[in-house]
Amino acid sequence: MSDITADNEGIEDKKPSKLPMIIGLVLALAGGGGGFFAVQSGLLGNLGMDASHDSASDETTKDEGIETMPLPDVAFIEVPPLVISLGPKAQANHLRFRASLEVPKKYTTEVESILPRVQDVLNSYLRALEARDLEAAGALIKLRGQMLRRVRLVAGEGRVRDLLVLEFVLN
Repeated sequence: MSDITADNEGIEDKKPSKLPMIIGLVLALAGGGGGFFAVQSGLLGNLGMDASHDSASDETTKDEGIETMPLPDVAFIEVPPLVISLGPKAQANHLRFRASLEVPKKYTTEVESILPRVQDVLNSYLRALEARDLEAAGALIKLRGQMLRRVRLVAGEGRVRDLLVLEFVLN
């Protein structure tokens, strides 16, 4: 019986290993140091913060040393609003759509002159879509790209820089 108690005493005296805690601490320090380095060296950019909102900057030094690119010479042309009736399977009855075209200023009059054709191609495309195409998650991004491609085909290459969706409402 003394052999059993001697074996139990040896088991109870064993302490848990501290190796997992040490490894966790080393990994946490390495991750923190790596994150600090990434932010300080600019690998992550400014993470959406504007340099003018930096707490270290003041009004006298805000514009020093910052080079800005000039804005492109563009005009915005409003496409007349469209109301598209949706099919019977749709959750909504209508789609209200408004857009604006970003055009280099030298092509403004040319694109304005073909605006009815642009409106027609957008109307035709939106009417051809099924309800699930409009209601799907992320549909607007895909639809915007398709509409821009069609508008560029109508207007000619280089005349339309972008299509800005101003209103896309299903009701």
